[in-house]
Amino acid sequence: MAMKDAEPVAAKAGAERRRFRRVRIDLPGRLFIPSDAREARCTVTDLSPGGAAVASEIIPDAGTPVVLYVDGFGRFEGTVARRDGYGFGIAFVCTPSKRERTAEQLILFLNKALVDDSVLRRHERSSQKGFAKFTRADGAIVQCEVMDISVGGVSLKTDVRPPIGEFVLIAQIAGKVARHHADGIGIQFVGQDKPASEAAPQINIVRA
Repeated sequence: MAMKDAEPVAAKAGAERRRFRRVRIDLPGRLFIPSDAREARCTVTDLSPGGAAVASEIIPDAGTPVVLYVDGFGRFEGTVARRDGYGFGIAFVCTPSKRERTAEQLILFLNKALVDDSVLRRHERSSQKGFAKFTRADGAIVQCEVMDISVGGVSLKTDVRPPIGEFVLIAQIAGKVARHHADGIGIQFVGQDKPASEAAPQINIVRA
């Protein structure tokens, strides 16, 4: 494919990345290339309603139409938007309803990451308020309450308010303090920027 033909694809992919926040998932998948009927196993390293990053032995050229199957998320059609040394990015071609469904699935995925299932089982008869912990940049662990969560971040009830811009870690998901509110802080997830040297905070959900 000529470079000039790939440029609109790359531009579109850039717009998709700005519009949809990607979430680190690290899930197995399968890749299918309809043009030459090739198929391969792959690992999906991050996902958004608009696209995905994929690691695979097969790295198609930019602009190649592909079909991606992601465990737990289903089937996606798209176009290869970029290549790098480890894999490639896909810009999805899908309906608004499919994007909404993917966003819902990602929220459920993030909720699962923030929930300790063993604690949920112990308190399955209680009402819903999620108590958790997050780790600050200096290693301090702070008790908090999960008020709500979305693909882009989480709102926490806490008396501790780190400065805006400080990076924190919650349930192996890196984020930064984006705002302070009356009850605590809002954390914006930062995708793949996860400090490898820090232990993941232990998430406990206790129902009142």
